[in-house]
Amino acid sequence: MYMIGYFLMAVAKVLDLALSFYMWVVVARAILSWVNPDPYNAIVRFIHSVTEPVLVQIRSRIPSSFGGIDFSPIIVFLGVIFLQTFVVNALKRISFSMMM
Repeated sequence: MYMIGYFLMAVAKVLDLALSFYMWVVVARAILSWVNPDPYNAIVRFIHSVTEPVLVQIRSRIPSSFGGIDFSPIIVFLGVIFLQTFVVNALKRISFSMMM
């Protein structure tokens, strides 16, 4: 049981880091929307290609643009915080109970 507990702890840590990284990519995307970046820049294309599939899904389901302001990055940001709080902490709690 210890091995499964340590495995779940590792999964929780990797998921937490991946969600944190994605949250910062969404923040970078929101900041880039305020300026006129070079669309051929590799970093700008990476940020756009990583965030656009999620943002398009939110924009198609929820009218998240009011007065010319796009609120879909905020919804993604809140979703990432929810996943970090609920899923990651649940995995950590399960792994602790398996290690006891």
